[in-house]
Amino acid sequence: MDPVILARVQFALTAGFHFLFPPLTIGLAWLIVWLMGRYRKSGAETDRRLARFWIKLFALSFAVGVATGIVLEFQFGTNWARYSRFVGDIFGAPLAIEGVVAFFLESVFLGVLLFGWKLLSPRQHWFAALMVALGSTLSAFWIIVADSWMQTPTAFILRHGRAELTDFFAAVFNPSTLPRYFHTIDAALITGSFFMLGISAWYLLQDRYRDEMRRTLNAALLLGFFASVGALLLGHWHAVQVAATQPAKLAAFEGLFTTQRQAPMMLFGIPDAEQKTVHYAVPLPAGLSLLAHLDPNAEVQGLDKVPANEWPPVPMSFFSFHLMVALGMYFIAFTALGILLLWTKRLYANRTYLLLAVWSIPLPFLAANLGWMAAEIGRQPWIVYRLMRTADAVSVTVPAWQILASICLFSLLYAVLLYTWLRLLRHELQQGLEAPATTSTVTEVTA
Repeated sequence: MDPVILARVQFALTAGFHFLFPPLTIGLAWLIVWLMGRYRKSGAETDRRLARFWIKLFALSFAVGVATGIVLEFQFGTNWARYSRFVGDIFGAPLAIEGVVAFFLESVFLGVLLFGWKLLSPRQHWFAALMVALGSTLSAFWIIVADSWMQTPTAFILRHGRAELTDFFAAVFNPSTLPRYFHTIDAALITGSFFMLGISAWYLLQDRYRDEMRRTLNAALLLGFFASVGALLLGHWHAVQVAATQPAKLAAFEGLFTTQRQAPMMLFGIPDAEQKTVHYAVPLPAGLSLLAHLDPNAEVQGLDKVPANEWPPVPMSFFSFHLMVALGMYFIAFTALGILLLWTKRLYANRTYLLLAVWSIPLPFLAANLGWMAAEIGRQPWIVYRLMRTADAVSVTVPAWQILASICLFSLLYAVLLYTWLRLLRHELQQGLEAPATTSTVTEVTA
């Protein structure tokens, strides 16, 4: 058993499971801001009940996300001790800011949202919802900063076998931070909107809360469409950055084994790293040159310019990237069709579309994890790009059998957590919106 492979498998397991929840809570948080804005303006009992319902679903997902995120923090010190020593001077600050500032802001005001209904006005509740959304979005920023520095390290010097920070803001705004951050936040908005869209569609199929769920379905559909189109534009920005700073990753994404002008973009194919070709290729001529350099005649670096021992795993990079893109195109098409049906007043009666909305709930979660896989697998064999290999980052004191045992334990634990989360969600969905408050209660809440 290879401890490096096992450590990577464990991190993929824990990070992949954790990453189911932050995109959902970030996207859902901003939709809750909209719901609380409606309640602030109207003071209506219906808007209050609708907001409370979605806040409960948010809180359930937030709790599981927190529990699974703690594991990642400890893993750096157990399985990746040599990596932690190498980047501790740089990596520690963003993680500390995320925990002390962003997470604190998010968790405190979530408590206000959950327990302050009889004490605060609708305006104050809207402000609390805004702080939760800002906290979750800021939390993502500092995590992306840390991960982006691993992709495009800058503002450091090597001293005594460690990378030491020389310019905090230059490290924070390294070349890949902003493209990756906005692309991630946009993916979170897609995830949150499809979650709300699917659940609203489920209630409409059940003929429950028709007026209330039409509102949330319309809002989620519009946000989902604009965020999906935005993902296409932000993905292009990110691709330009990758072409400039990590050309081997881009070449692996597209199965480009030979440096060439008018480089094609692969719409479909099966890459073969040994034979250095793509079988059953369906190329878009000059598409990659146009994407990366806005010039169909531009030269794009292939893997032939990279030593073979520095190639990313080509098939895994290729398929994770292309599946993510395919799902992104589906999101655009699906939400565009929904808007057309809404415009022609056929949406709420179209049971096929509503059923597809329910079945589409998991797809943004899958797309987000595929994007994470593409980004991290495409960086290999480096854990810090061109500075430290992944094989050199693993702890030397943790034997393979212990890592394997922890993988089995985490797999069991996460299966239980996933089952519990789904069971609790199902319970809340079956319960639905709470019963309308009495007149005296409403007066007390909106005072």
